[in-house]
Amino acid sequence: MAEARIDKWMWAVRIFKTRTIAAEACKKGRITINGSLAKAARMVKPGDVIQVKKPPITYSFKVLQAIEKRIGAKLVPEMMENVTTPDQYELLEMSKISGFIDRARGTGRPTKKDRRELEDFTAPEFMDDFDFDFDFDSEE
Repeated sequence: MAEARIDKWMWAVRIFKTRTIAAEACKKGRITINGSLAKAARMVKPGDVIQVKKPPITYSFKVLQAIEKRIGAKLVPEMMENVTTPDQYELLEMSKISGFIDRARGTGRPTKKDRRELEDFTAPEFMDDFDFDFDFDSEE
């Protein structure tokens, strides 16, 4: 039965852009194989279910073929099956929608409006009506 390293397999089926990122995800505990945490060198075989945590959701993939060589995007469905539950995709949609609304006032980088209000607040008011015509000639 064919087996492949988990980091190589995830890179080969295009779950991660590079093998380094795939190995890093394993190290950080974001990858589980059949419910148990996986190290980068762990072997996967057909039938294994891999869960990948990419906040805010957890993707689930079923291994159909164990490969270590990167393949074209059109061949990916022959190598794995996406078994992610629909409620996970609902979480993704909710986070996309709430991402724009949820920024609490005063957190993060100031908006243009915030910046203008700050400039108006800090600009000294008396500078506009100051008369700079001093008479330096008169020395008593």
